[in-house]
Amino acid sequence: MSYVGPDFEPPQPRRSRRGPLTVALAALVPGALAGYLVWQAVGDDSGGGSDRAVPASSSSAPGSVSPSSRTSASTTDDARPSTSSTPAPSSSSSSASSSKPAASGSLKGKVIVIDPGHNPDNFRHTSEIDRKVNIGTNWKECDTTGTSTNAGYTEARFTLDVAHRMRAILEKQGATVKLTQDGDRSFGPCVDERARIGNTAHADAVVSLHADGSAAGNRGFHVILPASVHAGAADTRPIAASSRDLGEHIAGLFVRETGSAPSNYVGDGTGLVVRKDLGGLNLSTVPKVFIECGNMRDTKDAALLTSGAWREKAARGISEGIVGFLHG
Repeated sequence: MSYVGPDFEPPQPRRSRRGPLTVALAALVPGALAGYLVWQAVGDDSGGGSDRAVPASSSSAPGSVSPSSRTSASTTDDARPSTSSTPAPSSSSSSASSSKPAASGSLKGKVIVIDPGHNPDNFRHTSEIDRKVNIGTNWKECDTTGTSTNAGYTEARFTLDVAHRMRAILEKQGATVKLTQDGDRSFGPCVDERARIGNTAHADAVVSLHADGSAAGNRGFHVILPASVHAGAADTRPIAASSRDLGEHIAGLFVRETGSAPSNYVGDGTGLVVRKDLGGLNLSTVPKVFIECGNMRDTKDAALLTSGAWREKAARGISEGIVGFLHG
């Protein structure tokens, strides 16, 4: 996804009753946070393989965003979701690599909508996805093709794979899970329809899955929160606080499960970014966030994003963040 344009809003200050993201992480997984802070300070010398994120150099400077790719999918590690790796309910653990869900239990009666960003066939329907739709604050394209790795693994394939893994995890805990698209549409849906799907489902939580297309050297994940918007059809004021709560839970559990660091190019190291230019957030009437799981244009991040084992960790981290949010 792109981070340019007049409607980009930099990270907002937290409410006074909350500290930095590290406080939220400490409340969720104190042991994992302590290990993570040490890892940030001295580097990851655990000897782990390609499934571990490598901290980016502090000298990395933000670069311009690469244009969205219109290439089709290529062969890569596309392992199917593993049900055996779904974590069993447990209390929090001090080990980031072997920890169990911090908050688990029955999700019966809960409705979760997963929004896999873009569509594998969007590139075949450029005129349709270029059509403008009203997002409250202005008009934007119906959808985009998304980005891809330099080797051609598309964002749309990535998001759909993680969505399938999340669905397996969350349904196993009793949730009703709906996807905005399951590779069963020729293009889209448009961003306004994606929001409407979550609203119509009266979802308890909605997460839109993405991977970024920024410059090489820009690394890490970030969670996008809705700004307080009240314009036209958009009114996020009732969901801004709950969406932030959802985003903070997801960020904390994503760190714990994947070992990835927060973005080094947006969010000032918090892993949280506030935006008012995304129709999927502006038009939502239920708690909703986006997550950019990494930067597809950076070779180190791309190695993670194309790993089926890492995608399973990502799905588990996002899912358990949702569980933590729903259980308060």
